[in-house]
Amino acid sequence: MKRAFVDANVILRFLTGQPPEQAEQARRLFEAVEQGRTTLWVETIVVAEVVWVLESFYGFPKSQIARILQGFLLHEGLRLPDKEGVLQALALYAQYNVDFADALLSVRMQRVGTPALISFDRDFDRLPGVQRFTPDAWQATLASS
Repeated sequence: MKRAFVDANVILRFLTGQPPEQAEQARRLFEAVEQGRTTLWVETIVVAEVVWVLESFYGFPKSQIARILQGFLLHEGLRLPDKEGVLQALALYAQYNVDFADALLSVRMQRVGTPALISFDRDFDRLPGVQRFTPDAWQATLASS
């Protein structure tokens, strides 16, 4: 079986049907995946780009993006370096209304058992298990230890 990496623009054409000519090519490609004739690797950064374009350019709501991509990425013919983590991040992204990158970082933090995050982004305060510190607040914890 042949394998290849796939770029965000091919996934976007498949998911949106636009433009029709390229969408048809993408549909045929994913049909080959469905039939088990090829395996496609999808990098996490590609998923992040798809999320960003669907949200910013196409105006899809986060819940719809998460639902569509979760279903799409579950296909056994698609390989991701951390499929489970990406799927968890998509769920957090929709549930807590945060950026996908923030949700993905939260999943990684939980996996390595490090809940502390240094950030100015208050959106992290909505994510369970994340303890956000500003740089000064983190420095204060260093001074007290």
